[in-house]
Amino acid sequence: MAETVRILSYNVRSLRDDRAALARVVRACAPDVVCVQESPRFFGWRRAARAMAAAFGLDVVIGGADASGNLLLAGGRVRITAKETLYLRHRRGLHLRGMAMAAVTVGQSAFTVASTHLSLDDAQRRDQAGEVLERLDAFAERERTPTRVLCGDFNSRPDSSEWVTLTSRLADAWQAAPEGEEYTSTAKDPYQRLDAVFVSRDATVMRAGVPTDLARQADMAIASDHRPVLAVVTI
Repeated sequence: MAETVRILSYNVRSLRDDRAALARVVRACAPDVVCVQESPRFFGWRRAARAMAAAFGLDVVIGGADASGNLLLAGGRVRITAKETLYLRHRRGLHLRGMAMAAVTVGQSAFTVASTHLSLDDAQRRDQAGEVLERLDAFAERERTPTRVLCGDFNSRPDSSEWVTLTSRLADAWQAAPEGEEYTSTAKDPYQRLDAVFVSRDATVMRAGVPTDLARQADMAIASDHRPVLAVVTI
């Protein structure tokens, strides 16, 4: 039996902004899963991640500093069957990037979900687009959860070569069922889309976009330097 799942992708800028506004934004979206980028990753990061999850009404699944700031959170409907963190291939002098992944079940529907954050360096980012797909596919195959959801801050726009790579294997949820607004950056003056949710084509996207009908722009503007992307997907 198919289940409809609410998945939120959000770069929270290491909780350096208004945390109460951030919690209001997330709670307004009522997500089953939150894919966080730039979660706390220095001293006390585990405690900070647990406190953030609690403020959202969710639990920590996996991630944080051991995934270069990528973190997965989940609500009570979600059962975790496997989870993994990893670092992407590193280039000396550049920031270390990672992924947090989990195989999850909601009702009778199982899928793999991942959070990632690609490089600011053009050449490294192009390589990482292919690498995250390989890592995601390998995990999904091993856990026998072929439906895949990839969330993240991709530090690139939809006309980039990285997005061509990603959409060669996955569907851009915004393009499939746009609702709300498109641009995710900056939160105060949105003019570009750097953040996205990609899904395998065996899933049906019901809606995707910046949830301006659910969360207040005034809250999003002070919660982080990015706005979130909400994807509601039937799996």
